[in-house]
Amino acid sequence: MRVRITYDCDVLVIGGGIVGLSTAYAITRAAPGTRVTVLEKEPGPARHQTGRNSGVIHSGIYYRPGSLKARYAVRGAAEMVKFCTEYGIPHAVTGKLIVATDRAELPRLHALVQRGRENGIPVRELGGPQIAEYEPEVRGLAAIHVGTTGICDFVAVARQLAHGSGAEIRYGTRVVRVDRRPERGVAVLTAAGDVVRGRVLVNCAGLQCDEIARLTGDDPGMRIVPFRGEYYELARPELVRGLVYPVPDPAFPFLGVHLTRGIDGGVHVGPNAVPALAREGYGWGTVRLRELGSTLAWPGSWQIARRHWRYGAGELRRSLSKAAFTDAVGRLLPGVSEGDLVPTAAGVRAQAVLRDGTLVDDFLIREGARTVHVLNAPSPAATASLPIGREVARRALNAL
Repeated sequence: MRVRITYDCDVLVIGGGIVGLSTAYAITRAAPGTRVTVLEKEPGPARHQTGRNSGVIHSGIYYRPGSLKARYAVRGAAEMVKFCTEYGIPHAVTGKLIVATDRAELPRLHALVQRGRENGIPVRELGGPQIAEYEPEVRGLAAIHVGTTGICDFVAVARQLAHGSGAEIRYGTRVVRVDRRPERGVAVLTAAGDVVRGRVLVNCAGLQCDEIARLTGDDPGMRIVPFRGEYYELARPELVRGLVYPVPDPAFPFLGVHLTRGIDGGVHVGPNAVPALAREGYGWGTVRLRELGSTLAWPGSWQIARRHWRYGAGELRRSLSKAAFTDAVGRLLPGVSEGDLVPTAAGVRAQAVLRDGTLVDDFLIREGARTVHVLNAPSPAATASLPIGREVARRALNAL
């Protein structure tokens, strides 16, 4: 006798950040009538990576040609501007400068010009004196201007995606167990003791995505190692007109301390990148021993420490010393002083690390039986969220 199962939904999405909500939105757009439920442990959307970044719509210039990051960021930037325009969400296409302040950075700056052109991004090369056309207070040897970079309110975007998806969204719902049966579907137990059943599960849990993957019985083959990015607000925002970035080190997925004039007119300075002592460790005082133990037990964490200790020591110094952080900012903005920097909210990057210590440098989406896992979606995932959502939706619908 065949047991009849009553499903609460067709697709069950775990995670109410911008990627999870974009996935729900894409599913209902592609297949109207598909029942989607989103489970989010926080009391509202976009409380972690989505709502704790600098709000930049990235152009896609940094990313390896042909990679998901390059393709989705370039496409996503244009789509994000269109989406914000359509729904009246605050945004602006400001352009940005990437500035070389040392001769050793000039070859890397030129390589970015080439990469930008390969990715189809218009780039203008500037000599040192030309920098003042865009940013009178910024100094450098050379720079490039990337016109397609912008800013927006990603939290407002997430709210609109939630509303427009027509999905059932359950906030304050933390998943504690997953029972996945390939021939039937998935049943999720929440911390409140409720059971939610779906035909397919989509894991967009961000900082917790590897934990959710293991709950389903799938081996993610990676571990989330959290890196905290600390920010300051510039007390004299008139020093910066738009967005100013240093030349990044290609060995790391971090872009370095930069200056971002947001849609509210304030200027964010940061972030640095230091190991967080908890998945949601937004300050040195937040320590969760189980999560810290999980990070330290992963062989890849020690490989990172061995390979990049010098870089990490510099980041740690800038975290513990405001003077050191100010010096890093002063390379781009010589007029800045310690008194100009006011501490503000930090963010945590969910960085996937492989067992051998490789920092996963592209978006990572994997599938299991009746599951789709988004296992690496840090910056520029907010920019790229609409095309990422469509790709995850495509896989989820195929699994149905």
